[in-house]
Amino acid sequence: MTRHFRCTACGKCCYGQLPLTWRDAEANAHLFPLGMVWTPVPQASKDFNLASQLGTTLKLPDRKELAILVVPTSFIPATRPCPALVDNKLCGIHEQKPARCRTMPFYPYREERFQNEVIKIKSDWECDTSEAAPVIYADSKVLESVDFNTERTQIESEAPMMRRYVEYMMKYTPTLANQLTLASTSGKAKHIVTSLSSFITATRYQDAKALARRQIPVLQAAIDHAKDKPELADFLRYYDSWYKEMSYLSQ
Repeated sequence: MTRHFRCTACGKCCYGQLPLTWRDAEANAHLFPLGMVWTPVPQASKDFNLASQLGTTLKLPDRKELAILVVPTSFIPATRPCPALVDNKLCGIHEQKPARCRTMPFYPYREERFQNEVIKIKSDWECDTSEAAPVIYADSKVLESVDFNTERTQIESEAPMMRRYVEYMMKYTPTLANQLTLASTSGKAKHIVTSLSSFITATRYQDAKALARRQIPVLQAAIDHAKDKPELADFLRYYDSWYKEMSYLSQ
């Protein structure tokens, strides 16, 4: 199938959670409230093999396995715009924007031959998908694939660090394996969210104090946005906890 696409800079896709490479998360810690989002991928999934390569695997009691992806994420509600989105609906960090934004509408955690399935444009977005727009996907290949390959390469290079983090968390959080198993059998996509501070501790991040100090005002802004909004209570609980952890690490 041939797919056409041109970004019109409408800003309507710039809402909600944004998966990041660690490089982009680190570079934008002054903008994004950062959490670590864990996604279990069942063995029967077409994404299992790639997820195993980019993440790690968890052995289950029935001799099956789960692939586990851990992704640094700008953790904000679906109704909140990206902190980098400015008043004219353009990206305020366009020249240095994250790899995830450059690669849209493709997705790095799915094989190239399956990318057609993830090119989903919401009805209220103003993307140009007419035949006048450039062809971005044909014959099961991503055309003009520099950004796609760059993001995938970054994820591959960071995979060993993410595996060390998983090993640490499995050792010190015994309930996590069961949580991931339950999430994988829930009938719809489910995720587990852990803190940036746990990642900093597990990987022995060298500039923990400086990174924490960059996160503190971002988390305070996230708290201010979420407070007094019952529908954002879950986000507020995360932000409150993370703010305390970052405050401790900043000392």
